[in-house]
Amino acid sequence: MRAVFLDKQTFSSNIDLSAIEQQVTKLTCYANTSPSEIIDRCLEAEVIITNKVLLTADILSALPKLKLICISATGYNNVDITAANRLNIAVTNVSGYAGQSVAQYVFAQLLEYYQQISHHNNNTEQGLWSTSSAFCYHSNSINELASKTIGIVGYGSLGKAVATIAHAFNMKVLIAERPKAKSIRAERTAFNQVIEQADIISLHCPQTPESENLINVEILSQMKNSAVLINTARGALVDETALLSALKNKKIAYAVLDVLMQEPPPADHLLLNAKLANLKITAHIAWASIEAQQRLINLLSDNIHAFKQGESVNRLD
Repeated sequence: MRAVFLDKQTFSSNIDLSAIEQQVTKLTCYANTSPSEIIDRCLEAEVIITNKVLLTADILSALPKLKLICISATGYNNVDITAANRLNIAVTNVSGYAGQSVAQYVFAQLLEYYQQISHHNNNTEQGLWSTSSAFCYHSNSINELASKTIGIVGYGSLGKAVATIAHAFNMKVLIAERPKAKSIRAERTAFNQVIEQADIISLHCPQTPESENLINVEILSQMKNSAVLINTARGALVDETALLSALKNKKIAYAVLDVLMQEPPPADHLLLNAKLANLKITAHIAWASIEAQQRLINLLSDNIHAFKQGESVNRLD
């Protein structure tokens, strides 16, 4: 089976692809692929590997040799699943590879904020400790994570990994029920109750029509003024204009975004240009520890192997 990786640049350059290469007769990798290049590059391919390249019904219809699409991510809104099923093209995704990476990112950011690590390092580097009349040099306040309430929205493998570490810090963990749910499942808490009570809201739910702009003006107004919002899921979960206003007006205390509505964002993006001390943005890298990336590649290999064996593993219908 001939395979094409359409956007290899979404992975680090030192990630080992040998597990995939062992499952196919030939693997051709492209750093990125524009919409106009897809058909030409994939015309002879039986397997397409894509992270974010959009595969529409028209594109799939023009690829008669295509048998399998391997999405190198959990989210699959970049592939027309209905069209693929109609054309008898199998589609798989991967999950469960980034729990430790995302959880580590969440707590690295929380510790940076509550412990004020960079600030206190800078104080020492600037010589302020050396000129102190006391044995220590106090500046920005340090606060403990213990006893703080973290609200987790989306309780798959990522949310569960965050909850495990939160318990280790002796935090109170609230697992949010779906918004507007008619009943509350065991060990869940009503969504709006989580929003109102949490010191930290951490988003881990998929992007769906129901979850787009989940964090909007109304929800932000219900959060504590001292609350921290962390989004490592999808940019579309947060109304960016509403968040900017909430941060500027101190409706919430702090936000960490690893994802934005448009990726990569334009240089004039309203949040990138806000220059707010209470907003930190990283470039969609919470998932991307070297270990997590390698696990993902190995899962792609497993999906290809299962397909060749006639098995339905991680198939999307």
